[in-house]
Amino acid sequence: MPSVAISVLKMQNPLDSSPTASELCGKTLRSECFSLLRELQNADGGWAFHNGEQSRVEPTCWALRALFASEPYANDQVFRKAARFLQTSQLEDGSWPATSQMSTGSWVTSLVCSVLSGDALSADYVKAGLKWICEDFPRDSSPLRRFVQSLRPKSATVSQNDSYRGWGWTPRTASWVEPTAFALMALQEAVPQQLPKNVVERRNLAVSLLYDRMCPGGGWNCGNPRVYGVDGDALVLATCWALLALRDAPEKAGRALSIEWLRKEFANTQSAGSLAVARMALQNYGIEPPQAERNLQDWTAEDLAEQGTHVLAWVCMALDPARHWPAVAVTNQKTSEGRAR
Repeated sequence: MPSVAISVLKMQNPLDSSPTASELCGKTLRSECFSLLRELQNADGGWAFHNGEQSRVEPTCWALRALFASEPYANDQVFRKAARFLQTSQLEDGSWPATSQMSTGSWVTSLVCSVLSGDALSADYVKAGLKWICEDFPRDSSPLRRFVQSLRPKSATVSQNDSYRGWGWTPRTASWVEPTAFALMALQEAVPQQLPKNVVERRNLAVSLLYDRMCPGGGWNCGNPRVYGVDGDALVLATCWALLALRDAPEKAGRALSIEWLRKEFANTQSAGSLAVARMALQNYGIEPPQAERNLQDWTAEDLAEQGTHVLAWVCMALDPARHWPAVAVTNQKTSEGRAR
């Protein structure tokens, strides 16, 4: 006579513990994206935005993020070659240029410091990069600029607080939302011993700037929330990066408003890159992304690579439930595990 346990097992629907068709498609797509990313690495260790082009810092950083999203760097040959490419691309002042033809550093310095933060052999490079980041103060919010602005008649054309300072796409220019978000994330991930003395000041100013630049209805665009008296429209990617940068910042009502804006906007998002990053941003806050018109499985790995190595990498990360960056919130993981069982 069969045991009660065996009888219960026979009565269970085998599909109850099996992955859904969507989950299986997601695993297949991630595997294909993962394999293609490895294939696209150039001989110099870096990645280009598109196959056959010259290696650049930004796509190299995103490729490393995706390939090692849930795996340790260890002594993986792919990582070591890429790390060497990034190390040799660093400028004397500690920054990284967007392209090898440039002699001035840029916002990609934050990306490099983030992806190399866990590599002991890159510690000195990261420390120099973080020092450069913290010494880069945009000119648009300098004391002199604010003094000159105070002498002018008050205007309602632009709504922002010029006492806050973040980071720009290029050094000594103006504060923008996305480079500010990436710099904040680089500082968050750094080992304490690598951080400059003024890091607390820079963090506080940048967090205040992000909240100040939020659009009235929630979310962020690239720059100012109001220009010429007109409210700006929020953008998905800018909102995602800002929310990820503010994950450990003091809670303010604007953050909850922006999360809700992103959750509603997700359903209508059409691009693969925006869908992938929005999915990761929402899951980082423990929110399961709602049904959307488009699905990441609507594209093949080759389709994504044509849109850019960064898009291919973002999708690869978004489909990795065990990724460390940006991490899936514990509450979200428990929900997913409950559905799988």
